[in-house]
Amino acid sequence: MTTIQFPRVQYPFPSRLNSHVAAAQQHVEDWVHHHGLLSTDKAKARFAKARFAWLAARAFPDAGLHELCIIADFNTWLFILDDQCDEAEAGKKSGFLRSVMTGFMDIFRHSDPRTPANNAPLPAALISIWERMKAISSPEWQQRFIRSMEDYFNSCLWEAQNRENRIVPTVADYVRMRPYTGALLADVEAIDIIEKIYLPADMLQHALLKRMVQACNNIVCWANDLFSFPKEHKAGDVHNLVLVLQHERQCSLQEAVDEAARMHNEEVAIFVVLEKLLPLSGSEKDYELLRYVAVLRSWITGNFEWSLHDTGRYSAMMKEYVNS
Repeated sequence: MTTIQFPRVQYPFPSRLNSHVAAAQQHVEDWVHHHGLLSTDKAKARFAKARFAWLAARAFPDAGLHELCIIADFNTWLFILDDQCDEAEAGKKSGFLRSVMTGFMDIFRHSDPRTPANNAPLPAALISIWERMKAISSPEWQQRFIRSMEDYFNSCLWEAQNRENRIVPTVADYVRMRPYTGALLADVEAIDIIEKIYLPADMLQHALLKRMVQACNNIVCWANDLFSFPKEHKAGDVHNLVLVLQHERQCSLQEAVDEAARMHNEEVAIFVVLEKLLPLSGSEKDYELLRYVAVLRSWITGNFEWSLHDTGRYSAMMKEYVNS
């Protein structure tokens, strides 16, 4: 096995942790059990060491317990969906996935979604999340969130079609689609209802802030690729920045890791520069904008700290490839 030197990654802002993290973790464990989301011993063992609520608690450090539990359930649901698609051969078929994703979108679009007749765990769990989200959100926010989830599901189909047709995406195509496959845009939309930060529509559409969100998304997703490339490499899945770089440039795995780290660090530098250029007006609106940016910061540092210290999701596979 080739040994890879893991790149040095640092962020110029601190990591924070929500004080409700222990209660949220217990809630997630109870919620997953209640909905029967773990059907195999392998899934149960993986979930036990994942500590998904810790990721939510690092990303949303000022959220109340109720809101933290909602977003922790949502991210846990996403991870479990991703794992089930990875493990099941049927989940790699675009036709099968399209039918599954259509069912999920029906839940979002129907005003009163019904639990599936067969009480399928993933749809039933999604209904429980969506009902709680709707209770604390506006119709306008719900439409934005639904669009972000539709983009995520479509990106999952894109990956499945690539696997079916044995297509390795170009680096440009991968970089274009990665913000959607990571589902982070849905989490960014959730800043509104989870941290109670209500920016006006014109501010959310401001070019500088949109580029900061893009930088945050790239940083989080590409850091995740640096942690998870051993998993994808072993499984033969090319949907990882390190692996598409290696394929396109015909370089060594170490060179691809180094280039992915360089791209990641460049986005960090862009984020830091843009933060200094925020359109502050000297009014009370500045406080909400700074709070919003603080959550983006927390996502960046929180994802890295969770991946490195809190979860066992990547550690075993990383040890096979990487020396720190």
